[in-house]
Amino acid sequence: MAISLSSPAAGLVQRQTQIVRRLARPHLVHLFVFAALIFCLTPCLKLAAQQSDASNSDFSSSAVQAGSANGAGSADQAGQAGQKNVPDALAAQDPNQSDVAPQTKRILGIIPNFRSVSADVKLPPQSVKDKFSDATQDSFDYSSIFIPGLLAAYSMADDATPEFHQGAAGYARYFWHAAVDQTSENYMVEFVVPVITREDTRYYTLGRGGFFKRTGYAMSRAVITRSDSGKEVFNLSEVIGSGASSGLSSLYYPTAQRSLKNTGTEWGLDVGIDAASFVAREFWPDINHWLFHGAKPTAGAAK
Repeated sequence: MAISLSSPAAGLVQRQTQIVRRLARPHLVHLFVFAALIFCLTPCLKLAAQQSDASNSDFSSSAVQAGSANGAGSADQAGQAGQKNVPDALAAQDPNQSDVAPQTKRILGIIPNFRSVSADVKLPPQSVKDKFSDATQDSFDYSSIFIPGLLAAYSMADDATPEFHQGAAGYARYFWHAAVDQTSENYMVEFVVPVITREDTRYYTLGRGGFFKRTGYAMSRAVITRSDSGKEVFNLSEVIGSGASSGLSSLYYPTAQRSLKNTGTEWGLDVGIDAASFVAREFWPDINHWLFHGAKPTAGAAK
């Protein structure tokens, strides 16, 4: 018996056809998104090469001046302070501050923590190359797959995007969407916008004070950051970068998910997750020491 176009069976066939088309479309949009990112990053990379040479020259000059004023030992300390996440730099600056636990490159070995600076450590301004390197590490280090993997499992369990379906194929769709979300946000928040606004993307650990003081400080870093000159400024990199990434994500999600409401929700969620991550970074050195006996820096300790 022929099936009329208005029958439920015909509607089901039409719906399945639409789903197949929607699932195929994001792969093309995926390529477009990365092409657009490359187009946006190219001018910044050219600037990175120029600024990197200038910053290296300036830092070398300051190290030589430090050596002339304070001797070879002070010059060595300046060189150590110029490196990221160097626990011994803290002890070298002030032996009385050796009770503060240092940051590590990864939290629990599976969550990127490259931009966290140990308490009281002073570093030279970030160059454009530094910002690009940090965004790349956060996006492509082996530990960067943990959060997308976790979010993909949660989203699939919650059936957040029904068009992705369930099973291994469905999880793969959720995973690559979450991975692209994370990558685009990293480059927007840690590289593209801060290069334009000249903001420092690193998290400077407070390390002292009560629980509420440190928690408040950490959460405030979502809206307050340092400029390249060291002044506290409104965190345009976080707010604008997260918003741009949320808007960009609407291009490669199914049509049903593309709305101002969903984009706004994703924007707020991204900022909230980053604020929570700052709290985790603030207390990670203490947790690492108390639970896992992570080493504290000591005055005069050898590397």
